[in-house]
Amino acid sequence: FFSPKAPVRLPQRCQPRANMSAMLEPLVDKVVQVITNDGRNIVGLLKGFDQTTNVILDECHERVFSTTAGVEQVMLGLYIVRGDNIALVGEVDEEIDAEIDLAMLKAEPLKAVVH
Repeated sequence: FFSPKAPVRLPQRCQPRANMSAMLEPLVDKVVQVITNDGRNIVGLLKGFDQTTNVILDECHERVFSTTAGVEQVMLGLYIVRGDNIALVGEVDEEIDAEIDLAMLKAEPLKAVVH
């Protein structure tokens, strides 16, 4: 039974993009990893974002994975990633990340996100 006076709450996955921006606020000035819809893996210091979830990363690099060689790190410097191209943003544990020998790590590159 639906009552027009009862508040309608959308599941978290259906909330407006503005909530995604609010979730990024605690990550400002922290090292984050951004996975893009085309499968790129970008790590950098989150300097800012806007209401459309465009993010600004400083001192960042792209990690390029390969099954035949270790992870190549391509320096990007100051970088902007468009919000509509972001699949995932997560905080990097810098202590654990520093212990990983990326030169010895071999893996399949991520495939693009299919909608």
